[in-house]
Amino acid sequence: MTPERKARIEQVAACRQPDLTVFMERVHKAHNVAAILRTCDAVGVMQAHAVPPEGGIPPLNHTAQGAQRWVKLHRHHDASAGLRLLKASGHQVYAAHFSDRAMDFREPDYTRPTAIVLGTEKFGVSGEALAECDGEIIIPMIGMTQSLNVSVATALILYEAQRQRAAAGMYRPHPLDREPHKSLVESWLEREWARRKQPPPTA
Repeated sequence: MTPERKARIEQVAACRQPDLTVFMERVHKAHNVAAILRTCDAVGVMQAHAVPPEGGIPPLNHTAQGAQRWVKLHRHHDASAGLRLLKASGHQVYAAHFSDRAMDFREPDYTRPTAIVLGTEKFGVSGEALAECDGEIIIPMIGMTQSLNVSVATALILYEAQRQRAAAGMYRPHPLDREPHKSLVESWLEREWARRKQPPPTA
């Protein structure tokens, strides 16, 4: 591994956001899952969550551009249990869901620990998942279509979160000798050394 590659990995890891995440509920199209993970990587999401669709999460295609290697994906058996775990860890939970009580997606304070829930391409977020959410958000539409593709909607929401967090200084590099960034960069470097069949440097 070159010094430049190692420095790049450490730079990216130091800016990861451990308390901003997405929760995909049975998103079943491989290109959508891949695109969502790619956006997660782009805005510095450390880990994502999913309830797999029937048959499991499909193999990710080239759309992911390798993002699945940099964003850990946690799988949950059902939405209620998974979202309760996130809420117990201090996350506010917003569902991307059209309803009379939904607010503009730019209104929430994303500088707080936040999880964004995304539903299936056809049916949206389930009732059981909505029951665990603190609120619902929508992206205003003034055209003939009523919704965006789930991966596009995710990108808009996450970049609003990134905008707010950047303005609050939350992308300043975190110390890599503290958790969870310490374990993150160690695991990334170990994987890179393994991929190159190189032993890690000794202390």
